[in-house]
Amino acid sequence: MCRKLMYLVSFILLLGLPLNSIAQDTDPSLVGWWKFEEASGTLFDQSDNHNDSTSAQGVLYQQAGQKGFALGFDGIDDDVTVGANGRPTDTFSFGGWLKTSATHEIDPESISGTGGVNSQRYAFDPQHGGETDGGAGLSVGTNGILVYEHGSNYMPATAVYQADIGSDWNHIMIVYDNKQPTIYLNGSNVRIGLTSPREVVNAPIHFGGMAYGYFEGLMDEIRIYNRALSAAEVRKLAARPNAYSPIPDKGTLHEDTWLSMSWSSGGNAASHDVYFGENFDDVSAGAESVFQGNQASTFFVVGFPGFPYPDGLAPGTTYYWRIDEVNDTEPNSPWKGEVWSFSIPPKTAYFPDPADGAQSVIPEPVLEWTAGFGSKLHYVYFGDNFDDVNNAAGGLPNSTTDYTPGTLKMAKTYYWRVDEFDIFATHKGDVWSFTTEGAVEPLGPANGAVDVTQTPILTWTPGVFGASHEVYFGTDADAVKNADTSSPEYKGSGNLGSESYEPAQLEWNTTYYWRVDEANNANADSPWTGPLWSFATASFLIIEDFESYNDLDPSDPASNRIFNVWLDGFDNPALNGSVVGNANPPFAEQTIVHGGSQSMPFAYDNGVGKSEATLTLTSNRDWTVKGVNSLTIWYRGAPTNAAEPMYVVLNGSAAVTNDNPDAAKASAWTEWTIDLQAFGVNLANVNTITLGLGNRNNPVAGGAGMMYFDDIRLYAP
Repeated sequence: MCRKLMYLVSFILLLGLPLNSIAQDTDPSLVGWWKFEEASGTLFDQSDNHNDSTSAQGVLYQQAGQKGFALGFDGIDDDVTVGANGRPTDTFSFGGWLKTSATHEIDPESISGTGGVNSQRYAFDPQHGGETDGGAGLSVGTNGILVYEHGSNYMPATAVYQADIGSDWNHIMIVYDNKQPTIYLNGSNVRIGLTSPREVVNAPIHFGGMAYGYFEGLMDEIRIYNRALSAAEVRKLAARPNAYSPIPDKGTLHEDTWLSMSWSSGGNAASHDVYFGENFDDVSAGAESVFQGNQASTFFVVGFPGFPYPDGLAPGTTYYWRIDEVNDTEPNSPWKGEVWSFSIPPKTAYFPDPADGAQSVIPEPVLEWTAGFGSKLHYVYFGDNFDDVNNAAGGLPNSTTDYTPGTLKMAKTYYWRVDEFDIFATHKGDVWSFTTEGAVEPLGPANGAVDVTQTPILTWTPGVFGASHEVYFGTDADAVKNADTSSPEYKGSGNLGSESYEPAQLEWNTTYYWRVDEANNANADSPWTGPLWSFATASFLIIEDFESYNDLDPSDPASNRIFNVWLDGFDNPALNGSVVGNANPPFAEQTIVHGGSQSMPFAYDNGVGKSEATLTLTSNRDWTVKGVNSLTIWYRGAPTNAAEPMYVVLNGSAAVTNDNPDAAKASAWTEWTIDLQAFGVNLANVNTITLGLGNRNNPVAGGAGMMYFDDIRLYAP
């Protein structure tokens, strides 16, 4: 996703209108309004000024917004540019809904200096105003809101509101009145800043950031006005129809068995429907079993006599709740709320450190955990055998939540368990494990990986002591964990330097387990039993995910450079204008990716008529298995790309062209789904797949650009 996101926003100087025009979005002083509902491509201005985007680089479309969808920014260099038809000065308003989890630097309020050049999160870029003028901008982090102005040797924070504003949606509006900024947060005036000393203060014309810092998070409903909005008008814009700001916050661990929940009321609510229960689906659906009634107040008690769950909330349980805002006089009522949750900690120990299954733990660890709910004493069991630790009893009590097992052996897996005593009972804990430094570790698939190809190659790094290894593999976790060389899960042995295993074609949507034991006859601690790893195969057929490519020198037997597999026009530029891969390592793209960690960069120059790259399939050549009927390809371009037809070809001759003539201009990842029957070839034996841009059958000179491709898959109905 990394590219610049600059909004060139246009403004039209108009007269102010009364409050009802704000409510109806008919205010002619609204010179730019972006709702961000688009799935890709152009971001349309909803005012009458047609200041649509001319580019949108790197942003994520259709993220969950405050109202419908929002636009996502990565905090690195995303940007969007929109049309510019004018620009208000000195008196104007700008802002909208913003959500971030990032902090930024808080500078002192001033009308001089250059504090704004470091560690900011500019949602609105303060454009350089030259020697005499200043450009206004806004930096937003969870730790506060700052208005900056920018000119020659001038970038101070002219208004500073330092406070924890949280990581949820906030409505932020900056109102400039005769060069003096006021910060509004969720409809409230929280800070009146300093009057600018510059001759002219220009309203911002870029969103998303600049060289001195980029916004990280989401934006929604961004508006620019060419007048100073009144406090009442700002409150109207900040009104939320839904309940918000739940207490306890989403995902909280609440260490008690009763609770008084509360929330902030939606702007139009006259009363509130309350849903509360232990089942997410029931609460989300508004099932009668979890409906707790309609009420006027914005708090609700649970887990106390006379209230729901009178016997108390149960430790180890997650509870879900939802508030629907109701007003019978409003046609849009009720406003369905988000499902929130909190959990009561379990009576057993939890949050182990090292985490369960941790690798490369130092040989002298301190084991720590979070005490179970209400616990007073802790019984710790530790060893190198799962069954021994699982069955142990009668340990000595421990009053603290840590345990030091002493110096451990390297490259060994250990198990531990903590039982919690709460005066009334002892609660047996789970058995956790970790492996010390020097042990064998998985390279791929990663432990717990999902959507793995059905033809994987399992690879690992050898342990520091191993001279040989044994591989165990299967679908039964216990069987693989306990297997020996006489078990069907045993798949063979190998010597140091051959750390890979290639199973046969695997089933779809299935979890597999594997284990690698190491041995060395010269070491008294041999053998070393490896930990249990797992991965799950995909529910689709992976034709290409671009994850296997590396940058190794061609002389290395393991070299797998992307342009040596996807054959492009590098050696024949007079007929094929494509170049696959980056010019320098990493040759596969590792920043602009759809899934996994890599995608394919594809430069095209259709001065020669067409640009294409071809992959010869060495597996997954039968495109009829499991009844697959559609091919999907994820692609991403840029608005600056030349609009060239995009096509895919099977077996060198059967071509299908993308219906969108501007596909190459897509600035967000876009899925292209193709009915396999459209190719008209023998799908049981697909030898090659070609991706290209241009008119393949009748090449004509065209333009150039850069594309990215990722996640080529086959799906069944």
